[in-house]
Amino acid sequence: MPATAILDACVLHSAPVRDLLLRLAVSGVYRARWTDRILDECFESIHRVRPDLAPERLARTRDLINRAVPDSRVSGFERLVKGLSLPDPDDRHVLAAAIRARADIIVTFNVADFPKGELSRFGVEARHPDGFLIALLDVHPDAVCVAVREQAASLRSPPVSVEQLLATLHECGLPGFVARLREVLAADAVP
Repeated sequence: MPATAILDACVLHSAPVRDLLLRLAVSGVYRARWTDRILDECFESIHRVRPDLAPERLARTRDLINRAVPDSRVSGFERLVKGLSLPDPDDRHVLAAAIRARADIIVTFNVADFPKGELSRFGVEARHPDGFLIALLDVHPDAVCVAVREQAASLRSPPVSVEQLLATLHECGLPGFVARLREVLAADAVP
């Protein structure tokens, strides 16, 4: 059975990382979960960085995220928040959602905000998206390669090659994944 992962707002913020994570969830290599509150944080952050984006465009993107992975939204976690302890109290809702969803992993760029000791009490671990994607690549190399190729092919304005997409993912904080994926792609290209 595939792992269940709560995607923190910070990993949904960057369009290239978000797109890849959603494609992999759609392919079935893991189960992606989030809450409306996580999406609120994500889109508030995007709006702060990109105030030029029309609210309608952001609303459409949010709707597409929710439709991409049916049954992805977690609810009923709110009552758990108060009893949790994390360095940043504002992150407790993410752990509460993980507990409610029976998630194995919280995928976040802010791993330090989710101490191992606190998470292990609930059978959850925090993983940086770089490590999370490397693990998926090691277990499902074909699915990950297909997802990356499809992602690159979907970018048409301007067109983007797989190598250009990998450079973008590297810049987005996924250097280990990109290096490992280049090895896999090179091995696939050898006759």
